[in-house]
Amino acid sequence: MYQRILVPVDGSATAQRGLEEATRLGKLTQGRLRLIHVIDELSFALAMDAYAGHAGDWLSLLRVDGERLLAQAKAVAEAAGVEADTVLYDRRSGQVDELVTAEAARWPADLIVLGTHGRRGVGRVLMGSSAEHILRHAPVPVLLVRAPESETREPLHVRQPTGALAFE
Repeated sequence: MYQRILVPVDGSATAQRGLEEATRLGKLTQGRLRLIHVIDELSFALAMDAYAGHAGDWLSLLRVDGERLLAQAKAVAEAAGVEADTVLYDRRSGQVDELVTAEAARWPADLIVLGTHGRRGVGRVLMGSSAEHILRHAPVPVLLVRAPESETREPLHVRQPTGALAFE
């Protein structure tokens, strides 16, 4: 049963819900988590805009932020008694979904757990769906943890520059 659980984290409330579910599952199965954070092309674009007034290396800021997100997620898992390790991808080549599915195959994972906004209609068309792409191409089963309805109605333009995409 699911001993190796891959969990993408991006700092969003939906990713946090996915982490919480993965942690519960890992505890139940005495499995371990691999937490993955991807700094992708949109992250770079958001960072350039968000950090435009700051001197210094914005890529370093994204890496620090990604490492902070991973450390926080690892602390959540370990506080529940679940082993976890972390992987940070900071290259601009490849889409989030491609890197997640590749990591699932490389590790190898038994399951991918990720939070999803569950967007439909125009929101999904405009923002795309990393979760849908992962679901279609994953080499292992995928557990999608949906955000509460109140979180799925969030305006599309509201974004925190955390250095990563929320999984739509």
